[in-house]
Amino acid sequence: MAEVRKRLIFHGRVQGVGFRYTAKHLANSLGLTGWVRNEYDGTVQMEVQGRQEPIYKLMKGLNRGMYISIDWIDEDELPVVEEEHFRVL
Repeated sequence: MAEVRKRLIFHGRVQGVGFRYTAKHLANSLGLTGWVRNEYDGTVQMEVQGRQEPIYKLMKGLNRGMYISIDWIDEDELPVVEEEHFRVL
């Protein structure tokens, strides 16, 4: 199965609730690469790369966070790039 890269913008209660570090832990456990960062408008932006199924597992896992509350996610496809890790920016 081919790798994909997605830009995801998470809306809801996603800042100040451990979102980025939960994302990093889940992404690393699923073998995904990319990055995650807080935005000034209160959203969290992520670029994540890997197979489609683990990316969906990451998204489901984030929505199960105790304090995290995702209202909706904007999603775009991006070209795949060479990366080795998932990091918090």
